[in-house]
Amino acid sequence: MKPHLKLLLVGDVMLGRHVNDRLRLESAEYPWGDLLPLFLEADWRACNLECVITDHGAPWARSPKDFHFQTDAKNIAVLSAAHMDGVSLANNHALDFNHRGMVEMIRLLDGARIGHSGAGLNRAEATQLAISQTKGLRIGLISFTDNEPAWEAGEEHPGVFYVPLEQEDSRSSELLAKIRQAAAMVDLLIVAAHWGGNWGCHPPASHTRMAHRLVMAGADVVFGHSSHVCRGVEVFENALILYSTGDFVDDYAVDLVERNDRSFAFEIHVEDKRITHLHLHPTIIRDCQASQPDLNEARLMNGEMQQLCASLGTMAEISESGDKLVIQLEPHAGINLEPASKDWFDDEHTPTRPMIGATRHVVDFKNGDPDTGIFAGSL
Repeated sequence: MKPHLKLLLVGDVMLGRHVNDRLRLESAEYPWGDLLPLFLEADWRACNLECVITDHGAPWARSPKDFHFQTDAKNIAVLSAAHMDGVSLANNHALDFNHRGMVEMIRLLDGARIGHSGAGLNRAEATQLAISQTKGLRIGLISFTDNEPAWEAGEEHPGVFYVPLEQEDSRSSELLAKIRQAAAMVDLLIVAAHWGGNWGCHPPASHTRMAHRLVMAGADVVFGHSSHVCRGVEVFENALILYSTGDFVDDYAVDLVERNDRSFAFEIHVEDKRITHLHLHPTIIRDCQASQPDLNEARLMNGEMQQLCASLGTMAEISESGDKLVIQLEPHAGINLEPASKDWFDDEHTPTRPMIGATRHVVDFKNGDPDTGIFAGSL
């Protein structure tokens, strides 16, 4: 019998500040709420770890930074409670508590046998592929970010796998080369991209260009995050592009237009080393905990995401029960195909994506409460 796998991807998991406070009173399972069964039923799970797990280090002060997210070292148990297999560390919080905090976090992840990619003691470690074996299949994870250039890992100093998107240089070539190498080593390759700034339900043209290049280099899933809200899913060359998977667990203030408290759990189904379909399970953050929304809210979220996917040429169907979205990959064969030539990807030839729903706006949080909200600068 051909192996059937379920992979579960969720966006930003931030266990610091008030979440950390709750975890001093609650069990390690608390942040996952009533969605924990989704993790336990999956064969492989990954998230973007949007904080540092450490009891040591001091807040980063070598370059301007508004937010420093740290959770107690004991909270490595939170990831273990969800049976997390991999975490993306290439983001704008991996060094929030300097190199010492990052090094302790990596040690804790290694001790818990949780794969990680995107940060390390040097460039070789930060850019390396994390490989897991599940049901006889090798799953690979590579993670990069265009945030925090000051944190770029060097040949002999710690940092993250930094790749600027707005310019073409050796770093993007290095990323694509590593993806080509990794694709030859694994059965399924997930490329995590912590890219861009906050907000906006439509991917920038630069993300679309890069996502297509990542797929053409060998990525089976582009696992995007950073914007704090979900964006539509694109099926391209039989691969999945999750432009932004939103926020899954945090303590942030909620923008009532962007609704950064709403997200999805992205359940990827694999048959015989091939992605066949994707289930999107609506989620909402309440009291520092991920949870299932009520059916009316789930239907609303599914309808909005269905439109966002349609704007990217993706057909998503709402399940009969209304509690999830389903994307079948096979009907998209030959639909979202574009020239692979590097010369094609320029602003003049990038398709214009129609806006869906209300006009978005930029929210100014400069005068907010730093203990409870989201503010100016990039989270």
